Amino acid sequence: MGYLTNDNIHRAMKHITRSIGEQNDQGGPIPFQEFLNLLATSPYRVIRNVFQVFHDMIKHYLGEGVDEYPDDPESIGFVYYDCNRLFVDGSDHPFFADRPFANRLVNLVEALRRGAQQNKIYIFEGPHGCGKSTFLNNLVMKFEEYANTAEGQRFEIVWRLNFKTLGSHQDAATIGVFERLIEMEEDKALEFDGHAGVHSPVTVTDDFIEVPCPSHDNPIMLIPKQYRREFFDDLLENDEFKWRLFTEKAYEWVFRDNPCTICSSLYSALISRVKHPMDIFDMVFARPYKYNRRLGEGISVFNPGDKPTKEITRTNPMLQSRISRLFRDSDQVKYYYSRYASTNNGIYALMDIKTHNRDRLIELHNIVSEGLHKVGDIEENVNSLFIALMNPEDKEHIKDLQSFADRIEYIQIPYVLDVNTEVEIYRNIFGKRIDASFLPRVLRSFARVIISSRLNLKSEAMLEWIGEPEKYKLYCDENLLLLKMAIYSGVIPSWLTEEDRKKFTAKRRRRIIAESEKEGMQGFSGRDSIKIFNEFYSAYAKDKLINMSFLYNFFTKVSKDLSQSIPNGFLDSLVHMYNYTVLQEVKESLYYYNEQQISRDIQNYLFAINFEMGSTEKCNFTGEKLEITEAFFDGIENRLLGERVPRERKLAFRMDTQKEYASVTLPQEILLQAKTIDKTALYETMFDRCNYSALFQKCLKTT
Repeated sequence: MGYLTNDNIHRAMKHITRSIGEQNDQGGPIPFQEFLNLLATSPYRVIRNVFQVFHDMIKHYLGEGVDEYPDDPESIGFVYYDCNRLFVDGSDHPFFADRPFANRLVNLVEALRRGAQQNKIYIFEGPHGCGKSTFLNNLVMKFEEYANTAEGQRFEIVWRLNFKTLGSHQDAATIGVFERLIEMEEDKALEFDGHAGVHSPVTVTDDFIEVPCPSHDNPIMLIPKQYRREFFDDLLENDEFKWRLFTEKAYEWVFRDNPCTICSSLYSALISRVKHPMDIFDMVFARPYKYNRRLGEGISVFNPGDKPTKEITRTNPMLQSRISRLFRDSDQVKYYYSRYASTNNGIYALMDIKTHNRDRLIELHNIVSEGLHKVGDIEENVNSLFIALMNPEDKEHIKDLQSFADRIEYIQIPYVLDVNTEVEIYRNIFGKRIDASFLPRVLRSFARVIISSRLNLKSEAMLEWIGEPEKYKLYCDENLLLLKMAIYSGVIPSWLTEEDRKKFTAKRRRRIIAESEKEGMQGFSGRDSIKIFNEFYSAYAKDKLINMSFLYNFFTKVSKDLSQSIPNGFLDSLVHMYNYTVLQEVKESLYYYNEQQISRDIQNYLFAINFEMGSTEKCNFTGEKLEITEAFFDGIENRLLGERVPRERKLAFRMDTQKEYASVTLPQEILLQAKTIDKTALYETMFDRCNYSALFQKCLKTT
């Protein structure tokens, strides 16, 4: 192994420092007027609360979705979203969101963006093994990632209190001694008390002292509420955003919310000290709101075993002392706040509603209801996105909190109900190579067996739509589970009758999709399905390709205990559907083959009628070598005219066709109009004369 040179080290360090710098280059504080210029240029990006940023993050990673039936007048927008960028890419433990859950999530964030459901706690409820914890960790990770980019960036207030403007002259040496005294007192308090408030770093220069807003408020909050409409009317052009700002519920917070108590106190203290209000805004700066889950800035996720901290309030004695000396009043601006300030305009999440997290949930009651939290004698604004995870049995812990019920919205995370997603999980765990071990459609059939255990046997919505399931017994089970799985995967099966397709209205679709929120709470869990697939794959993925017989035997003979969780008759119906699907594919292949063959035969016929009997020619249209005999003509003319047509009529047809070809098709359409033979009127007429249905049935009889 060779020695590293200084050039190697320098090059490596230069590369890594450049990469880190690019990743973290969000810029420092900017003056308020520069911030307003940015706001006027990019209002959609600058004027956002956490709910709107969360919406933008989800849409950024998911996109608009794909509707496989864009022209369907009964569509309800139940579309496919590629969730890999949100839950899979870059994660140590991927989460796979099925189609029903992805649509629920998108509907939720659309409501959040509109401002319709913000004073709530959003509880994602699901059974053990559904991936709730993985979902939340990946969601928070992507939110942090997005919020720290230019596209997801928000701004917060930071004050730079100017000594000269305020008529205060600080002595640097005195300040240094005083700060050291404060630090010694803090160290002593920490030694005996075991805890101290979380301190923001203090920036002090000869000109100013920097005071950050602990609640991460948007700088526009410093515009007095009574003047905000007039202010934005002057600032913004008369465009679409301005109309939305003044009319949509999504932006009511801009004109309703107050700045945090600390910023309000500073503003009030300054207004009596400066000559002109503009001097106040000269001391206001905006800096990027940097989210950091590990430090609890903007994002906090609590596990049930995390013990509550002892401190009720947080402060910064050094900064408090500076502010008091600056204003010569220790009570005018009180720089203390609660732990909720750190996640204001961010995410506050509870991993499970157990033990300490139950107490945290109860404590959120008044905060969520009023958006306020009492810190000592002062009130603190709290506008956070509150998220929690819950197992169904944990509802018992909060059933007595009836007044809390209207502040909780449940979003279901059941076991996977979408066949495509279930298969994708197997590919992720065992590798995409598993596809090579299965005959077509068998892997998806395995996924259907697993999902069948998770669905409710009886569906009122399905029965109201279909009526009698018996009519589909050749390709569906009596409980219509296979049909429901197809719908959950975004597929309208081709085997449905025209009548049932017409009856598949938007109202019925909503009823069926709504049932997905009450399913997936039982049956094989995500962990169970991986274990079962591993046993199945290990047993049969050897010499032969895995077929439906292997699948059927595994669940009925090898692992009989599993069949207890599978609906009666489902496996037989699954085999019937598989056979039907394969037969349909064979029919389509035969039809496609015969359609192509007919086309070639007609082109050969139109070419051959221009040559003498017994000659051998190469067709200019198909490139095939033709032996022009009576048998050759008979084979094609029998298809066109029928086998029982007299020979004289066949000869007359041949002569008439040759005459039309020589007088119209060749000189006018092919030579003059430059048409290909299959675009000419003669060809199309002959092609239409073929009886496809009779030919198709004849082909099937010979297979």
